[in-house]
Parts: sequence; structure tokens; C-alpha cells
Amino acid sequence: MKHLLSKRLAPLQADLNGQWRDSRARQLWLAWLNELHALLPAAARARLFKQANERLIHWPLTGPIDVHENERLILVLPVNMLLTQTLLLPTAALRDLHSVIGFELDKYTPFPRDQMHYVARVTGKLGAQAQVLLVAILRERLQPVIDACTAQGLALHAVDGLDGDGRLLGVDVLPTEQKPPRRRHARLPRCLALACCLLLISCMALWLNARTRMVEAMQQRVEEQREEVQAVQNLRRELSNTQGAAQYLARNKAAQPTLSSVLVDLTGCLGADTWVEQLEIADGGGVSLSGQSAKASALITRMKDCKTLDDVQFQGIIQPDADTGKERFSLRAQLRKEATDAP
Repeated sequence: MKHLLSKRLAPLQADLNGQWRDSRARQLWLAWLNELHALLPAAARARLFKQANERLIHWPLTGPIDVHENERLILVLPVNMLLTQTLLLPTAALRDLHSVIGFELDKYTPFPRDQMHYVARVTGKLGAQAQVLLVAILRERLQPVIDACTAQGLALHAVDGLDGDGRLLGVDVLPTEQKPPRRRHARLPRCLALACCLLLISCMALWLNARTRMVEAMQQRVEEQREEVQAVQNLRRELSNTQGAAQYLARNKAAQPTLSSVLVDLTGCLGADTWVEQLEIADGGGVSLSGQSAKASALITRMKDCKTLDDVQFQGIIQPDADTGKERFSLRAQLRKEATDAP
């Protein structure tokens, strides 16, 4: 079951490896690793980054091969064992290059697809098209070669080939399921990549936390400012009400005659035979006065000529005063608001 699953995932893994090998991200990653490698002490560098020497061996094998420690064997096949062809494909096909070529492999090779093992490598881009190098080999030719190397105890890390000019093609046609397991020190770049991802996620989480705290602080300040604005509005409303009440009282006061004008008016209306003992003017404009007069019954008629008073009426009964021989009276009236300008 594991072998079957690995066989099904092999094309996808090969496609991903090809895209990663030719990507700009891999170049940046290798540059960063080189910088990190140079910063480490020599002892740590020798322990963590054990250098693996690549050793090319050509097929057919000429004899027994001694393999040293930290050597990566790359088998180089002659040009007559491989089918190579340069293709021009749309750049959209690079998203799933292995599957796209697999669907049209019959156009480029004289053999059925299930009999071929192939890899593809992007060699360049020309506008909306990409230049792709297709390298294919018959499985019945490749497998005996791998078995022969295994019989001699050779653990192949890759299988490359030569072009017509004798140069390496820069591909790997070794099936994924037959690659040797990675050594422990070879996993270090993956651990570094994982550590970088964790650090990146941690930075993002810290940034989000800081932004959340900033937003919460801003919301708190906005709420405080809203409360301050509400308090100012309440004070403004109270001030407006107070000003309205003050203006109302001022208008009422301005509409009523002054005390001096009332006294002058009463002096002229009551006559010389009458004097006032008590005078009260209420806030609502009510006037009550009491005193003595020679003819108290005629006071109502006299006070009709008062310009500051209105609605004059007796309050109680008229009583004679035995000491003065005059009549004691008590009146109530209402200030006339229209008489504001009365003298």
C-alpha cells in the first residue's frame, strides 16, 4: 500500500521538485543559507553542515567503485539512452507541468506513456511561452541500470544524462521511490525552513496582538471622548435652559413697571388726603396696599386713572379709625404690563 501510494505521488513530487529547483525562492533560500553558513564558527559549521561531495559515475560501469563517506553518487547516462526534446509551452502550463506533458507525451516520443519515465525542466521564458527541456527514458532500460548499481552496493542520489555536446542535462530521472533516505544532517535546511515559518507566524501573531491592543486603546479613547462630548452637551443644555429661564424672568421683569414708577403713580391717584401704610408687590405682579383715607370709598374710582395698576379691588371692609378720624382700607391690584414706559 505504501509503495502504491508513493508511486502515485511520484509525478507530483517530481513536478514540485522541478519547480522548486528552478524557482527564484530556491535561489534566495540558498543565498540565505550561504550567509548563515559563513556566520557560524568553524566547529559548528563542520558539525551541522557536513559537506557532501558529488561524484559522477558514467554508465556503463567499468569496474568496482569505492564509495567514500559523504559522497553523493550521480549516475550519468549516455546520450543514446535518453530521448531529449525542447518544447515551447504556455506559461499557464507550468502550474502542472508534469501532468500537461504526460497527457501529450505520445506526441513527443514513439512509446506509450506507461512505458516511459520522464522529467521536465524549465530552461527559459519567452514572453507568454516557456522553454521546457523534456527528458524521457524507457523504464525497461532504466531499471536494469539501477539494479546493476544496487548490486554493486552503490546508492544513487540522482541519475543525469549527457546532451549531444557531452554536457550534463541538469535533470534527475531517478524514480522518487528509489532514492536513498535523507541523512540526518541533510534535514537541517528543512528544520531551518520550519523554524523560519514558526518565527514568521510568531511575528504575525505578535503584530496582530499589538494591533488588537492598539485598536482597543483607540476604542477606549473614543469612548472617553464620547462621554466627554455627552457631558459637554449636557452642560450646554443646562446652560441653555438657565439662559432661557433668565431671559424669561428678565422679560417679565422688563414688562412690569418699576417700584418708583408705581409709587409716583399712586401718589398722583390717591390724592393728598390718603397715605399708604403698607405696600407689597409680588413676583407675579400682584400688588397689595393698605392705609388711611378721608374718603376710602372713592379710592376705586380714583385708582382707575392709575397707569401702572389694573383690576383694583377692596380687600376686606372699610373701618373708621377713632384716633385719626379717617377710614382704614385695604386694596389689591395687578400691575399693568403694558405700562412699562410709565413715568
